[in-house]
Amino acid sequence: MHRALIPALLAVALAGSAAAQSTPAPAGQGQAALPHAFLYGAWTGGIFPPPVTLTAQECLAAPTVIFTRDAVLRASPTDVTYQQRLVETVRAVAGGVEFRLSQPLQSPMSGGAFGLGGSVQAPEPGFGCGSPDLLRVQKRGDDQIAFPNCREFPYPLVRCPAR
Repeated sequence: MHRALIPALLAVALAGSAAAQSTPAPAGQGQAALPHAFLYGAWTGGIFPPPVTLTAQECLAAPTVIFTRDAVLRASPTDVTYQQRLVETVRAVAGGVEFRLSQPLQSPMSGGAFGLGGSVQAPEPGFGCGSPDLLRVQKRGDDQIAFPNCREFPYPLVRCPAR
């Protein structure tokens, strides 16, 4: 997914997040919010320590990870496109959630940063965790998360601020 599409994707994700947080279930239906609804939107950090001061515009211009209801996208320092993984299942676990992700949508070949890498092998489709198809997200606060035991994300992530 090209980075030029990020503003539209973020608008959809944030609209879904607002709807999930503000729309109560009708009485008698007992429908609970999705376990990962608190993640919807853009996050930065993870690869490097999260910035202390960052404007919404700076953060939304190049987030590290984007969560939507049905997909997780992650940036790679060596590629201009986001790696997109569709969510198969999500379950609540102690202190966070665990995603089971489908196989990657893009081809295994990548153009590298700015298309300069030629036809090189794309990075691992996961997050550097034990399995590329599982992602455990630990909630550390309202606006901070971590991916425990994921070597490609050794630092916490912080939510991009609202505009």
